[in-house]
Amino acid sequence: MNEEKLLRAVAAGDEQAIGAVIDRYARLLWSVAGAALCGASAQDVEECVADAFVCLWQHPERFDPARGDLKTYLTVVARSRALDRRRELLRRGELPLDEAALPEGASAQEALLAREDGRALAEAVRALGEPEREIVVRRWYYGQKPREIALALGLPVKAVENRLYRARQRLRAALSE
Repeated sequence: MNEEKLLRAVAAGDEQAIGAVIDRYARLLWSVAGAALCGASAQDVEECVADAFVCLWQHPERFDPARGDLKTYLTVVARSRALDRRRELLRRGELPLDEAALPEGASAQEALLAREDGRALAEAVRALGEPEREIVVRRWYYGQKPREIALALGLPVKAVENRLYRARQRLRAALSE
Protein backbone atom coordinates (compact mmCIF):
# COMPACT_ATOMS: atom_id res chain seq x y z
CA MET A 1 0.00 0.00 0.00
CA ASN A 2 1.45 3.39 -0.93
CA GLU A 3 1.93 6.11 1.66
CA GLU A 4 -1.07 8.21 0.61
CA LYS A 5 -3.50 5.29 0.88
CA LEU A 6 -1.92 4.22 4.12
CA LEU A 7 -2.39 7.68 5.61
CA ARG A 8 -6.02 7.84 4.51
CA ALA A 9 -6.62 4.47 6.13
CA VAL A 10 -4.94 5.59 9.37
CA ALA A 11 -7.05 8.77 9.39
CA ALA A 12 -10.15 6.58 8.95
CA GLY A 13 -9.15 4.57 12.03
CA ASP A 14 -8.01 1.42 10.22
CA GLU A 15 -6.01 -0.61 12.78
CA GLN A 16 -4.35 -2.68 10.04
CA ALA A 17 -3.04 0.52 8.46
CA ILE A 18 -1.42 1.75 11.68
CA GLY A 19 -0.03 -1.77 12.10
CA ALA A 20 1.55 -1.49 8.65
CA VAL A 21 3.03 1.89 9.57
CA ILE A 22 4.46 0.43 12.77
CA ASP A 23 5.92 -2.54 10.90
CA ARG A 24 7.46 -0.24 8.32
CA TYR A 25 9.04 2.36 10.63
CA ALA A 26 9.49 0.82 14.11
CA ARG A 27 13.15 -0.16 13.63
CA LEU A 28 14.07 3.28 12.32
CA LEU A 29 12.30 5.04 15.19
CA TRP A 30 14.03 2.75 17.71
CA SER A 31 17.38 3.80 16.24
CA VAL A 32 16.45 7.48 16.37
CA ALA A 33 15.04 7.44 19.90
CA GLY A 34 17.84 5.18 21.13
CA ALA A 35 20.48 7.57 19.81
CA ALA A 36 18.81 10.55 21.48
CA LEU A 37 18.33 8.65 24.74
CA CYS A 38 21.82 7.18 24.94
CA GLY A 39 22.17 5.70 28.41
CA ALA A 40 18.44 5.50 29.11
CA SER A 41 16.45 2.29 29.54
CA ALA A 42 14.86 0.33 26.72
CA GLN A 43 11.52 1.17 28.32
CA ASP A 44 12.20 4.90 27.81
CA VAL A 45 13.09 4.30 24.16
CA GLU A 46 10.00 2.15 23.67
CA GLU A 47 7.80 4.86 25.19
CA CYS A 48 9.12 7.50 22.79
CA VAL A 49 8.62 5.24 19.77
CA ALA A 50 5.11 4.36 20.91
CA ASP A 51 4.35 8.05 21.47
CA ALA A 52 5.25 8.81 17.84
CA PHE A 53 2.84 6.17 16.55
CA VAL A 54 0.11 7.20 18.99
CA CYS A 55 0.52 10.80 17.85
CA LEU A 56 -0.07 9.74 14.24
CA TRP A 57 -3.02 7.54 15.25
CA GLN A 58 -4.75 10.17 17.36
CA HIS A 59 -3.86 13.23 15.27
CA PRO A 60 -3.31 12.20 11.64
CA GLU A 61 -4.20 15.76 10.59
CA ARG A 62 -0.90 17.00 12.07
CA PHE A 63 1.01 15.25 9.30
CA ASP A 64 1.47 17.63 6.37
CA PRO A 65 2.66 15.85 3.20
CA ALA A 66 3.74 19.23 1.79
CA ARG A 67 6.44 19.41 4.48
CA GLY A 68 7.88 15.91 3.99
CA ASP A 69 7.11 12.23 3.90
CA LEU A 70 5.68 10.07 6.67
CA LYS A 71 9.06 8.61 7.57
CA THR A 72 10.48 12.08 8.19
CA TYR A 73 7.44 13.13 10.22
CA LEU A 74 7.58 10.06 12.46
CA THR A 75 11.35 10.41 12.86
CA VAL A 76 11.01 14.03 13.96
CA VAL A 77 8.22 13.18 16.41
CA ALA A 78 10.16 10.25 17.92
CA ARG A 79 13.36 12.29 18.22
CA SER A 80 11.49 15.20 19.77
CA ARG A 81 9.84 12.91 22.32
CA ALA A 82 13.20 11.28 23.07
CA LEU A 83 14.95 14.61 23.60
CA ASP A 84 12.14 15.75 25.88
CA ARG A 85 12.45 12.50 27.81
CA ARG A 86 16.23 12.89 28.01
CA ARG A 87 15.88 16.40 29.45
CA GLU A 88 13.39 15.08 31.99
CA LEU A 89 15.71 12.23 33.01
CA LEU A 90 18.64 14.62 33.33
CA ARG A 91 16.58 17.01 35.48
CA ARG A 92 15.63 14.16 37.80
CA GLY A 93 19.23 12.95 37.93
CA GLU A 94 18.40 9.56 36.40
CA LEU A 95 20.94 9.99 33.59
CA PRO A 96 24.56 11.00 34.08
CA LEU A 97 25.39 14.40 32.66
CA ASP A 98 27.37 14.17 29.44
CA GLU A 99 30.96 15.17 29.69
CA ALA A 100 31.71 18.52 28.15
CA ALA A 101 31.43 18.45 24.37
CA LEU A 102 34.70 20.31 24.03
CA PRO A 103 38.10 19.15 25.22
CA GLU A 104 39.41 20.77 28.37
CA GLY A 105 40.74 24.25 27.73
CA ALA A 106 38.85 24.76 24.46
CA SER A 107 38.23 28.40 23.75
CA ALA A 108 35.01 30.11 22.65
CA GLN A 109 36.62 30.62 19.24
CA GLU A 110 37.23 26.87 18.89
CA ALA A 111 33.62 26.20 19.90
CA LEU A 112 32.39 28.64 17.24
CA LEU A 113 34.56 27.00 14.58
CA ALA A 114 33.23 23.58 15.55
CA ARG A 115 29.64 24.84 15.15
CA GLU A 116 30.44 26.35 11.75
CA ASP A 117 32.00 23.06 10.64
CA GLY A 118 28.82 21.27 11.74
CA ARG A 119 26.67 23.64 9.69
CA ALA A 120 28.89 23.18 6.63
CA LEU A 121 28.64 19.41 7.00
CA ALA A 122 24.84 19.56 7.31
CA GLU A 123 24.64 21.67 4.14
CA ALA A 124 26.89 19.24 2.28
CA VAL A 125 24.75 16.29 3.36
CA ARG A 126 21.58 18.12 2.24
CA ALA A 127 23.21 18.65 -1.16
CA LEU A 128 23.63 14.90 -1.70
CA GLY A 129 21.07 13.23 -3.93
CA GLU A 130 18.81 10.41 -2.87
CA PRO A 131 19.33 7.66 -1.80
CA GLU A 132 22.86 8.75 -0.77
CA ARG A 133 21.51 11.39 1.61
CA GLU A 134 19.28 8.89 3.36
CA ILE A 135 22.05 6.30 3.52
CA VAL A 136 24.47 8.84 5.05
CA VAL A 137 21.90 10.03 7.57
CA ARG A 138 20.96 6.50 8.55
CA ARG A 139 24.62 5.48 8.92
CA TRP A 140 26.14 8.42 10.77
CA TYR A 141 23.20 10.12 12.43
CA TYR A 142 21.08 7.12 13.41
CA GLY A 143 24.04 4.73 13.73
CA GLN A 144 22.58 2.00 11.54
CA LYS A 145 24.89 -0.63 10.07
CA PRO A 146 25.10 -1.04 6.27
CA ARG A 147 23.19 -4.33 6.54
CA GLU A 148 20.28 -2.60 8.37
CA ILE A 149 20.25 0.22 5.83
CA ALA A 150 20.25 -2.25 2.94
CA LEU A 151 17.33 -4.13 4.46
CA ALA A 152 15.34 -0.94 5.10
CA LEU A 153 15.94 0.47 1.61
CA GLY A 154 15.75 -2.79 -0.33
CA LEU A 155 19.31 -2.48 -1.64
CA PRO A 156 22.19 -4.95 -1.66
CA VAL A 157 24.65 -4.43 1.22
CA LYS A 158 27.49 -3.88 -1.26
CA ALA A 159 25.51 -1.11 -2.98
CA VAL A 160 25.03 0.63 0.39
CA GLU A 161 28.73 0.33 1.18
CA ASN A 162 29.67 1.71 -2.25
CA ARG A 163 27.27 4.63 -1.91
CA LEU A 164 28.66 5.40 1.55
CA TYR A 165 32.18 5.42 0.13
CA ARG A 166 31.23 7.75 -2.75
CA ALA A 167 29.20 10.00 -0.44
CA ARG A 168 32.20 10.32 1.90
CA GLN A 169 34.34 11.38 -1.04
CA ARG A 170 31.77 13.98 -2.13
CA LEU A 171 31.41 15.31 1.39
CA ARG A 172 35.18 15.50 1.83
CA ALA A 173 35.48 17.42 -1.45
CA ALA A 174 32.60 19.77 -0.56
CA LEU A 175 34.07 20.54 2.87
CA SER A 176 37.58 21.13 1.57
CA GLU A 177 36.37 23.85 -0.84
